[in-house]
Amino acid sequence: MSSVSHDATRLVALFADTFAETHRTRLVAGGDEPFYRPADDDEGWHEILFRHDYFQSALHEIAHWCVAGDARRRLPDYGYWYDPDGRSGARQAAFERVEARPQAVEWVLTAACGKPFRISIDNLDSTDPVDEAAFWRAVHREVLSCLAGRLPPRAACFAQVLAKEFGQPWPLPADQFALPADAGGGANSTV
Repeated sequence: MSSVSHDATRLVALFADTFAETHRTRLVAGGDEPFYRPADDDEGWHEILFRHDYFQSALHEIAHWCVAGDARRRLPDYGYWYDPDGRSGARQAAFERVEARPQAVEWVLTAACGKPFRISIDNLDSTDPVDEAAFWRAVHREVLSCLAGRLPPRAACFAQVLAKEFGQPWPLPADQFALPADAGGGANSTV
């Protein structure tokens, strides 16, 4: 395994090496909140801002960028809505439908770094119960789709870069994507 630590500065450099020329996009640490800012013109830079210098926040925001199509990458924050913490059960369900795919891509990127993955419910102040196990299963279904060849091209490119950097095998083995036991995982929960 590579001796490189899981430092967000390294992710910023790897992202620049991979996408600066081809996509005029840079990864920027230090945001109080994550945000995607498209370039103002054809000569400018698109920016993916992630929280402080958090490695996992960077991977999560990269995953959103990898999933977003050309039209969405022209919109601030990809044109998505955001409901703050404390969402109702119905709004949480809508959040999870939108988040399952990006979090699956994040899981792949995280595994390529040799790190464990944890889903983000992002609704700690809700008074409605949240079915974390169901969300795990939804994200896992999307991971299986990614492993079956439906990983977005930018995500596949960056995951391969990360795997090389962090000493992980490529392609990533399916057994790195087992559901946790409390989400219905078991001996045959990967494929």
